Amino acid sequence: MNEISTATRKRRRKNSDADDGNKNKEVKGILTSLLFLDEQEKHDQLELQKISEEEKNSIENNHKKKKNAMFDYYSNLDGYYSEVEESEQIKRKKSRGVARAALVAVTATTTTEDGADSKDAKSGGGVPRRLWVKDRSGAWWDECNKPEFPEQEFKKAFRMGKVTFDAICEELNSVIAKEDTTLRNAIPVRQRVAVCLWRLATGDPLRLVSKRFGLGISTCHKLVLEVCTAIKNVLMPKYLQWPHEVSIRNIKNEFESISGIPNVVGSMYTSHVPIIAPKISVAAYFNKRHTERNQKTSYSITVQGVVNPRGVFTDVCIGWPGSMNDDQVLEKSALFHRANSGFMEGMWVVGGSGYPLMDWVLVPYTQQNLTWTQHAFNEKIGEVKKIAKDAFARLKGRWGCLQKRTEVKLQDLPVVLGACCVLHNICELRNEEIDPELFMIDIVDDDMVPEDALRSVSSMKARDAIAHNLLHHGLAGTKFL
Repeated sequence: MNEISTATRKRRRKNSDADDGNKNKEVKGILTSLLFLDEQEKHDQLELQKISEEEKNSIENNHKKKKNAMFDYYSNLDGYYSEVEESEQIKRKKSRGVARAALVAVTATTTTEDGADSKDAKSGGGVPRRLWVKDRSGAWWDECNKPEFPEQEFKKAFRMGKVTFDAICEELNSVIAKEDTTLRNAIPVRQRVAVCLWRLATGDPLRLVSKRFGLGISTCHKLVLEVCTAIKNVLMPKYLQWPHEVSIRNIKNEFESISGIPNVVGSMYTSHVPIIAPKISVAAYFNKRHTERNQKTSYSITVQGVVNPRGVFTDVCIGWPGSMNDDQVLEKSALFHRANSGFMEGMWVVGGSGYPLMDWVLVPYTQQNLTWTQHAFNEKIGEVKKIAKDAFARLKGRWGCLQKRTEVKLQDLPVVLGACCVLHNICELRNEEIDPELFMIDIVDDDMVPEDALRSVSSMKARDAIAHNLLHHGLAGTKFL
């Protein structure tokens, strides 16, 4: 029994030893395969690193090449522009040198006022003027500016005599005078005023004004606006203002002696000035009445003016669109707002049938089948209205720019028209006679009866009383006993 058990144990030991050996072999095989896999993976990673480094190097090389190409391009471009700039500078220096040489040649051939030559003048401190402006001929104005120039010719060119012209220059001198500079001499005040007056008087295009005075077109345009602005700021407060109390009494007496109508302080009229069709609000400036009458498209702005018995403007309202009726323009005026605050109490301003009858505005009868009294009143009030219409005829006759479509911008036009009214007043106050040919201008402004022609019942009764007094006191042509 003991031997059997011993043999059994031996067999078991052999079997377990064999199993252990097999297991060890399997473990060794697994370890071997794992090591192989590790080596393969390391090899693959190395290959990938090599590939990525090559790609990276190629990308970097391409970037460097592009960068260098861009640097080369911009450096070449920089060099090109610097060369162009240098050549331009050389050209400018050469042109300056030619101009200086021409100036030296001119100054070398001229003599000074006392008969000495230019060399003596230069040594005495005379500094030659640098030529940089275009040489234009101002011979016409130089001739007009001479003392011996005929008065009649001067008045024909500038619509006023030399004395009036000089007075305007003196009053505007402090505002429009300019100082000389090292580059050029300033345009004299007389020439500045002359450019403006000739432009307003003739209404000619700026290119013709430029040729007449030997100045640039833009310079002439600038001078016209500057002088007109100075006239508005300096002369308008002096020559175009509502009269004070003493003057109002005299004006009432003069109008009453003309028409027999008491308490009249002004004659009112609204005229139209043609303009080029504006870029904005075209319909507002379209003048339907002028277009229908003349069979030609017309655009305009309005000028409402009140004048005294001498035809001098005492109030103006300028710039409202030409499509507006007379009563609409009146309602927009400063005079209307002053009257509503009681400023015109006890006074009459006479207007045409295009204005409404109000407590301070006296207009003719417009209904049909007028009575004898009403007809006589209309004749008398027509005499007062004619004063304003004749004043506008002289205004437009003197200043021809009001008859033409002007080059002046719409926003600058009220300043120009206001200057024309002020200059008209100066001429009237100084008794500057107007050429009969200029006065023959036909003023046609259609009166349209306003929708609300009667604004006050008391004014209607006052008008009837005035008409009755005119007729029954023999002031309307017939005297009733």
